[in-house]
Amino acid sequence: MEQESELVTGEAVVLDVRAAKLASRGLAMMLDVALQLIALIVAMLVLSQVAAFGDEALALTLFLVTVVLIMVGYPVICETLSRGRTLGKMALGLRVVRTDGGPVRFRHALVRGLAGFFIDFWALGMLGVVAVVTSLLSPNGRRVGDYLAGTLVIRERMPTARTPYVGMPPQLAYWASQLDLTRLSNDLALAVRQYLSRTSELRPEAVEALGYGLAQQVAAAIGAPVPPGVPSWAYLSAVLAERRRRDQAKLQPAVQYGQPVPAAPVQAYPQPSAPPQPAVPAPEARSEPAPENPFAPPG
Repeated sequence: MEQESELVTGEAVVLDVRAAKLASRGLAMMLDVALQLIALIVAMLVLSQVAAFGDEALALTLFLVTVVLIMVGYPVICETLSRGRTLGKMALGLRVVRTDGGPVRFRHALVRGLAGFFIDFWALGMLGVVAVVTSLLSPNGRRVGDYLAGTLVIRERMPTARTPYVGMPPQLAYWASQLDLTRLSNDLALAVRQYLSRTSELRPEAVEALGYGLAQQVAAAIGAPVPPGVPSWAYLSAVLAERRRRDQAKLQPAVQYGQPVPAAPVQAYPQPSAPPQPAVPAPEARSEPAPENPFAPPG
């Protein structure tokens, strides 16, 4: 089971990274050794042509130099140029870093390469027995070369953490709408945003410590302390969400506050005329006696 590393940044924050253990490091080592063996075979084929001309001493000298360059120079050059990765480590998503979290340099890679050749693997390492035993006894899977160089191999490819909720907590929506955020500077708001986006990368105690410090700064700026029982991250999230809501409201056009725009007159289209109806002859008038009007005055 992988454990958290003990990397501490310059800000005294413990990073939540995973140290590479024996299985992943061993597989990366096997890939690197396979590439080194291929390079050695090619070098032997080339040097055999030199020995064919009768200069065996020169061929043996070149072979020893080539072996040292491939077995020691390959990891040193790769880790120096790629900041802690060989081809095998790239394939497995591993990287060598310093114990303080910084990138390795040439001197770290050189110490690791020499210790790997003489102590951990080949000369005195009994084909990797020393490295395996040391890695199993180390809590972070470090070998002798890592202890001498002050380095650690970590895993770069980690499962994607769920994005932390940085919106408005429903319980604080009305409270946040009453705040005066005019004195909240952009630099402090940016610091809060970066903190909320990194909460999944930090340990719980680091999240609480950094959140408490930022909450005190924000409270001093806006004049509203943290409500009782509200965690620091929720307080900061509410303030930041309310600030974003107000900024978005300023960008929206305020048409509803102006004079109503008169609607365009609707053009009256002529209605189609009804087709002419054929003339109906009027009925002939008949002479009938007019009915008596009961409401007519008497004659």
